[in-house]
Parts: sequence; structure tokens; C-alpha cells
Amino acid sequence: MKHSMYHRRTAWVSGLAAIVGLAICSLSVAADEIASAAQMSPHALVTQVAEQTLKDLDAHRAEYQKNPDKVRQLVDKNMLPYFDTAYAAQLVLGKNWRTATPEQRKRFIEGFYQSMLQNYGQAVLEFTPDRLKILPFQGKPEDTTATVRSEIRRDNGTRVPVNYTLRKTPEGWKAYDVTIEGISYVKSFRTDFGSEIQQRGLDAVIERLESQVASGSIGKPAAPATQPAAKS
Repeated sequence: MKHSMYHRRTAWVSGLAAIVGLAICSLSVAADEIASAAQMSPHALVTQVAEQTLKDLDAHRAEYQKNPDKVRQLVDKNMLPYFDTAYAAQLVLGKNWRTATPEQRKRFIEGFYQSMLQNYGQAVLEFTPDRLKILPFQGKPEDTTATVRSEIRRDNGTRVPVNYTLRKTPEGWKAYDVTIEGISYVKSFRTDFGSEIQQRGLDAVIERLESQVASGSIGKPAAPATQPAAKS
């Protein structure tokens, strides 16, 4: 079990810069460009946002490295137009979403989103132009969900498949999941949070997220309590 959780985390971190890169929009993007993005195909949207992000990171990388808070501010400011945070959080909660109160849902969405930024925002700094390759699109115009495939090159030269899952919304295409080396981050977090909710309850999970965000600490779903060994 520990090995499985570690593998999921390792795969997620190895490609995280890609999903954050998808979500970030360059500081220079204007409102009319955001509006035009609503009319783009999934492939065009991912390509444009990634290219703009890389351009911005290359121009200001030293500044971001000196002030990590600016990275999180950049993501926080520009993520919502391209990432369906509420839908992703709903999928992560799974069956627990149906029994959660509106207030619990709201707090979990915010806590989960801010926790993601806090935990993984620095991965953006490792995102460089030579690491990303967006592959040809295989979707159909009438589709309401789509997958945009890409590859991220690791330091050792190996390439990691990173697939973005998007859905068509009234505001245009939005991403809600990323699959890295065959591992969906939504499914991974749903497993981890599901175990913690079963052990501690949803309110306790939300309070942990909020506490970690407030303190600036890095955290992840708590490991399930170990059962005492049976006496022989």
C-alpha cells in the first residue's frame, strides 16, 4: 500500500509542472484573449496557454525563484479560466460529495485548490520549453470531453506521457484531470482522501487542509491509522 501511494505521488510530482503550466496564463494575456480562448479547440487551448506560460517563465524565472509567493499568486490569478476546480474537487470527493453540505463542499473546493497551489506551485519553476511536447490531437469536433496528449522530458532524457482531460462548458473547454504515466490525479486523490474521510470524517479533512494553507505548511492526505498487531 505504501509503495502504491508513493508511486502515485512520484508520478504526480514528476509531471505536475505540466498541469500547472496548462492552468497558468501569461501575465500579459488580456480579457479579449481569455474570451477568444472560450472558442478554441482543446488542443489549441492547451498549446497556446503552455506557450504563453513558457514565455513568461523564461522571462521572469529568476524573480519567481526569489519569491515563491509570486508563483502561487500567478497560478491563483490565472487558473480559474482554464481549470474546472469545482468539478475536479467533486470528482475527488466521489461519493462523499453527495452527502456533503453546501458549506462543506465550498470549503473543500477552496481548501483543496489552495493546498494544491501550496504543495506543488514550485514545480512550475522546473517547466522549460525543451521538456514539453504536445502530440497531435485525436478528438472529434462534436465531442464534449477530450484528451490532449503530451510528453514531459525528465532530467535523464526519458519521456513521461502526460494526458490532459477537458470537458466542454458554457465558458469553453476546461481541464479537470491530468493522467501521468497512466495515473489519474483525480482517481489518486479520491483514493487518498476517501481513506482519510473514512478514518476521520470530512470536517476533519477540511480543517486539516485549511490549517495547512493558513500555516504555509506542505501536507497531503493523512495516512490511515495502523491497526495493532494481533497477539499470538
